Amino acid sequence: MSRREDPVDDLKVTAPKTWATGAPAVGHALQYSLSQTSPRRTALTLLNLNQGKGIDCPGCAWPDPDPKHRPMNEYCENGAKHVNDEATSHRVTREFFQQYSVSELDEKSDYWLNQQGRLTEPMVKRSDSDFYEPISWDDALDLLAAELRSLDSPNEALFYTSGRVSNEAAFLLQLFARAYGTNNLPDCSNMCHESSGSAMQETLGVGKGTVSLDDLHRSDLIFVIGQNPGTNHPRMLTALERAKHNGGEVVAVNPLPEAGLMRFKNPQKVRGVLGRGTAIADQFLQIRPGGDLALFKALNLLLLEAEDAAPGTVLDHEFIRAHTTGFEEFARQARELSWDEVHAATGLTRAEIEQVRDRVLASNSVIACWAMGLTQQKHGVATIREIINFLMLRGNLGKPGAGACPVRGHSNVQGDRTMGIWERVPQSFLDSLEAEFGFTPPKEHGWDSVDSIRAMLDGRARFFLGVAGNFVRASPDSEVTEKAMRQCRLTAHISTKLNRSHTVCGETALILPTLGRSDRDVQDGVEQFVTVEDSMSMVHASFGRLEPASEALLSEVAILTRLARRTLGEGPAIPWEEFEANYDAIRDRISRVVPDFEDFNRRVADPAGFPLPNPVNRGDFRTPGGKAVFSSNEFEWLSAPDGYLVLQSLRSHDQWNTIPYANDDRYRGIHDARRVVMVNPADLEELGIADRSVVDIVSVWHDGVERRAANFRVVGYPAARGSAAAYYPETNVLVPLDSVADVSNTPTSKGVIVRLEPVAEEG
Repeated sequence: MSRREDPVDDLKVTAPKTWATGAPAVGHALQYSLSQTSPRRTALTLLNLNQGKGIDCPGCAWPDPDPKHRPMNEYCENGAKHVNDEATSHRVTREFFQQYSVSELDEKSDYWLNQQGRLTEPMVKRSDSDFYEPISWDDALDLLAAELRSLDSPNEALFYTSGRVSNEAAFLLQLFARAYGTNNLPDCSNMCHESSGSAMQETLGVGKGTVSLDDLHRSDLIFVIGQNPGTNHPRMLTALERAKHNGGEVVAVNPLPEAGLMRFKNPQKVRGVLGRGTAIADQFLQIRPGGDLALFKALNLLLLEAEDAAPGTVLDHEFIRAHTTGFEEFARQARELSWDEVHAATGLTRAEIEQVRDRVLASNSVIACWAMGLTQQKHGVATIREIINFLMLRGNLGKPGAGACPVRGHSNVQGDRTMGIWERVPQSFLDSLEAEFGFTPPKEHGWDSVDSIRAMLDGRARFFLGVAGNFVRASPDSEVTEKAMRQCRLTAHISTKLNRSHTVCGETALILPTLGRSDRDVQDGVEQFVTVEDSMSMVHASFGRLEPASEALLSEVAILTRLARRTLGEGPAIPWEEFEANYDAIRDRISRVVPDFEDFNRRVADPAGFPLPNPVNRGDFRTPGGKAVFSSNEFEWLSAPDGYLVLQSLRSHDQWNTIPYANDDRYRGIHDARRVVMVNPADLEELGIADRSVVDIVSVWHDGVERRAANFRVVGYPAARGSAAAYYPETNVLVPLDSVADVSNTPTSKGVIVRLEPVAEEG
């Protein structure tokens, strides 16, 4: 388990599964949970997970059912693993850091680092040392504050967050950063759903989804595009199952067949344990990577032609006339489509796409769901704009069972943005901060995640504070990212567990251990709770239930408020001490700054939480023209030259974000290995590469730099022709920093042109 990556020598391949979950998922969840902690702690986490007055799952952002109809086991296999990975009884102590130097830790795999357990006290790596050593909280925060005060400009500092951060901590972080003087607030949204926000803000005036869980249950037709619910948000399968039982249909669009979208065996129901379960996808479109824009342009053309054939029966003319602009130009461009180009881009036949059109015409309500399979494409923003066009043509916005549904991948990533974690926050938000706290926030836009890496590389940023997450492994162009981080004067991470970002660090580095979502948080003798916002804009409370991993741990709120007091000194009169002592005080201020959070403390006391209103569903489109915008998107797709493939990176089933829990991906039939590249057998034959042979994956980019992921085992797999798939973060090295989505600047992890170079095996 050295040199960062886990070995491939034990690779075993079985047939991909044709169904997901069932009793095996329960067994795997319990097996992993009990390997991490005691039966008692496992029971405490699982009985409280996603319950009223319980622990909000620190995994995905899928919404919870109404408490009146919520089962006691409202969690999935991966949620159970994730919360008990956090609740682990393993501990990382000062003796551990005496045993391993930073250089030695940097040689360990991501799996190994995570498995060492919970961090227990603050640690510092001095500029003249290769070892972390203990440091008191006061000294650690003084060191951070002194570094911040020494910078030539506040814009030399970066404040990064991931979706695990609560609303309260996110609000305080952005307040501190702006009171300090910068909008440099990169976050994980920049690397995942930024394309969704960009496209929807432009076309609808709001960057969030427009549907509720109930809408999914009652929809006639649901598209699941570039998304693998069975691994990344398994509770979505329960919603899809309910939609199917209510008479709805599902169309799956993906380069890979995904087990959860074939058949779902719900372990909470007899038919899910003993029976065949529920078939989910009524139609599977195995699309080529990057072909989704072409697909929806083709569907939109077919709908226009159906209206031509039967005027007044296909399009929702009343909706288009009253609520949209740009239709005529959109329709003109749509009719220029070439079906030969559609086939080249998608790999689909016209008959397959016409079958989808017929399903649309038979449906009164349609929902389009998507995830990073779309957002991490070069043309991701244009694709999502085209999906919005598709929904608007038949008025599938603002009515029951219909709408746009970007499915966020991390617990509170949407809430972070709502709380102001955004390098380009609207001026209205800054004005509200000024009115509430009496200081003038900076107006200059800050840097997102990709631009932050560039700023570190060229010396414009010298200080990095990460609040949760694993920035080094989540970012593209791994060697470039690591070089950038190592050029910082100081890097610090507020973390629960050890990860790669602690081993790839600045000249001086700090590890600041914090409470996890499952830990009890007591301030001044009073138990506190935090809040989160899910993918469907429901805000609710989360209460920790476990004794903290160490008496030395501080909450994220405590760390940030203490750092702010030390850094800002006699700056703005912000009651940081009051915020640390009582999180109600934070929520009171949020209620006066953040739109739609009025009377926050009272409303969040409801176990169901409360929904944030979506103006789209009221016919309120907050675009410059006051109407939803039909867009005209140029026809573009990603095409690999002969002898090359289009690579997409993805998670294995036993993985959460950058951290694998095991070297298995059992739904895809991959066992005991992660350095695997999956390619269609027909493509392997054309390339002259043998199944199970070892190759280097080499990405092709116009800067002339060779990016190489070495020693991957090839596995013949039913992937779309011309494509390849491999796991991240191992393949992040192949994604050039400058290869980003148009408009959103999101790394194009779902569209990397690569070649496979055979490697001579020893022996």
